[in-house]
Amino acid sequence: MSSLPHQIRPLNLNPIQTSRLFVSTYPNNLKLSYKITPRSTQLQRLTSKSQETHLINTQNKSQEDGISSDHAKVLAKFKSKYNHIRVIEVSRRADHPFAGSRLLLLDKPGNIHSISFLFKQFTNTYFDVFATFPPIIPPGPLGILGFGAGSAAHLILELYPQVSIHGWELDPSVISVGRKFFDLSKLEEENPNRLFVYIGDALEANVEDGFSGILVDMFCKGSLIPELQDRRTWEKLKSRLRKGGRIMVNVAGSCVESEDLERDGKLVMEETLKAMHCVFADQVFVLSLGNRKEDSSIALTGSLPDLDAWKQVLPPALRCYVNMWTPLSKMITTS
Repeated sequence: MSSLPHQIRPLNLNPIQTSRLFVSTYPNNLKLSYKITPRSTQLQRLTSKSQETHLINTQNKSQEDGISSDHAKVLAKFKSKYNHIRVIEVSRRADHPFAGSRLLLLDKPGNIHSISFLFKQFTNTYFDVFATFPPIIPPGPLGILGFGAGSAAHLILELYPQVSIHGWELDPSVISVGRKFFDLSKLEEENPNRLFVYIGDALEANVEDGFSGILVDMFCKGSLIPELQDRRTWEKLKSRLRKGGRIMVNVAGSCVESEDLERDGKLVMEETLKAMHCVFADQVFVLSLGNRKEDSSIALTGSLPDLDAWKQVLPPALRCYVNMWTPLSKMITTS
């Protein structure tokens, strides 16, 4: 049995100076095929002894305590107009789930916003949940609001040859880092008609005839942006979907650390889900990651399709996520 995904928690870079409902028939959009490269079929998903993946320490410690500084190399560190930006490379020798990866850390707390592995396709983080999204949306452009260094785009473009992506990122420095350290330039060159990256306010994102689906992954200073706790934001995003379109959102949770101590990750997540519920009513579902349900969550709008059909059109490594969705209305009732 595959383990649950690791939480993307902040990396504390201390002294090294350097984060169900069913339908009776299979919808047409579930016919979308995926492509698995030889790389993805040969590698197994990482397992971990602990969900505590957020520390880089100066002493050699196990993966339960964090990444030894001996195994963490700082590739970039600077402050842009919007972010404190750091790129960390974790040695393949590290006894840690992120061994052999590059990490994009933003904000002072060091929350991880992008991750890529040199020799494995899937990340065993919420980006893999994002990669289950294309089969349950209608044909058309997919929007990524909060593009980061392109972790979600890499997975989706590799798995689904029919999908095109329009991604928005506020900070041009983040895109530059993605191109230099996360193979974003190569991804753009290989997909000139499928990947379009824009610098600007993602909440103003729009395309002709609307998005078939929208992935939302928007943070500022270590917290979900305040606009996501406002129902008007969700009304606006809903209006930019074409018929049958959906939204999938990283609503985070207690795993994130905000620069503003008053913006508790769990409370901000709950406020965001309440705002979504005001707009989408009972058509909001939540997938909780980790051993503690409050650690990190993903939200999805729309009625869930037939779960068996959804599984059939996903790569085997992603099928475990299909049965993890819970109606938000049930969570509100029982909380």
